Amino acid sequence: MKLLFRWAITALALFAAAWVVPGIHVDDSRGWIVYAAMAVILSLVNALIRPLLKVLTCPLILLTLGLFALVVNAISLLIASTVANNLFKVGFYIDGFWPAFWGAIIVSIVSVVLSIFVNDDDRKDHHR
Repeated sequence: MKLLFRWAITALALFAAAWVVPGIHVDDSRGWIVYAAMAVILSLVNALIRPLLKVLTCPLILLTLGLFALVVNAISLLIASTVANNLFKVGFYIDGFWPAFWGAIIVSIVSVVLSIFVNDDDRKDHHR
C-alpha cells in the first residue's frame, strides 16, 4: 500500500513540475496515464541509475557541498524522460537541462511535502 502512495506522490509531483516549469510538456490526450507511467519509470531510474551517478560524481558532490546532487537529480529526470519517450512512447517531454533542473527541484519539493502525509511505519517504530 505504501508503494502505491509513493507512486501517486511521484505522479502528482511530476504533474506539478509540468504545470510550473516551462520546457516540460505532456501529451494531454492520455491524461494521468502519462504521469503514472512516468512515475514508475522515474522510480526505476532513481533506484537503478541515480546511485551509480552519485558514486561517479561523488567528488563533485563533496566539492560543491552537496549542490551537485541537484545536477544528478536533473540528469536522472532527463534520463527517465528519454527512456519513457524512446522505449514506451509515454508523452512526457523535457526540452533540455534547465527545464529538467527546475523540474527535479519541483519534484523533490512536492514529494517531500506530500510524503509528510503518508503513514510511514518505519518512523513510528523508531519513536516507540
